Amino acid sequence: MKFDGKYELESQSNYEEFLEAIDLVNAKTEHKVVTEVVQDGNDFTWTQRIPNWSWTNKFTVGQECELLTMKNIKFKALVTLENGKLSIPFPQYLFTAEIIDDKLVMTCVTPGEKGVTFRRVNKRI
Repeated sequence: MKFDGKYELESQSNYEEFLEAIDLVNAKTEHKVVTEVVQDGNDFTWTQRIPNWSWTNKFTVGQECELLTMKNIKFKALVTLENGKLSIPFPQYLFTAEIIDDKLVMTCVTPGEKGVTFRRVNKRI
């Protein structure tokens, strides 16, 4: 499944709990996040935008890549794609993304007993 496209936030769950879990409460916004994905084979450019802020990561599936957290901290991670699900182990959570019924569904899960599962469903625009 190709991820290419531009998507707008349709619904989300556990947003505030997730921001608290990763110590990023000040990033809370009421704006609808727009996610743009450019895919060329296994190469991706993944950008999220709201007014006055954007965050972009470029990566290649199957390779260890240097990425940025939302706090602009660099880290390295192996990006995988299995059964149509993209996975990236960020330092504070596991990020997955997949296309379900032409919607981009992103899930972030923090580890531990008090782990938080944040899910965001995005419609194609």
